[in-house]
Amino acid sequence: MASPSGTSSGSTLVQSSGSEEELQQLMDQRKRRRMISNRESARRSRMKKQKHLDDLTAQVAQLTDEKNQIVLGINVFTQLCLNIDGENAILRAQATELGRRLEALNEIIVFMNGGTGYFGTEEVIPGFESINNPWTSSYLSQPVVVSSDMLLY
Repeated sequence: MASPSGTSSGSTLVQSSGSEEELQQLMDQRKRRRMISNRESARRSRMKKQKHLDDLTAQVAQLTDEKNQIVLGINVFTQLCLNIDGENAILRAQATELGRRLEALNEIIVFMNGGTGYFGTEEVIPGFESINNPWTSSYLSQPVVVSSDMLLY
């Protein structure tokens, strides 16, 4: 730098170069601090990103488990519905058969109470006197056998 008188002296140059060195050191120190700060910030950012990734991975695992439980529940429910449908079909077939039997019994009761046979006279068949009491008939104790293979939807 120049002296106040306008001339340069050796002592000002030494001070000037010392100031430049200090200025350079100060700039280098600031640069290092900024570099360290940037590295720290980048490290924090990577850690935050990794934590977010870990959280998402855990969430995926949890949702996959929930989905599997829901699918299992749906499968169990579907199987129950199919079983109930089969049972309902069997019950419908049994109800139909029982309805036919009831209708036949009612026809027998009407026939027996009417007192006339097919030819206009009362018919009594030997050995079948108990037919007047339809509840003692042997065919009432026979089971109704229905298989789900016999049923059509």
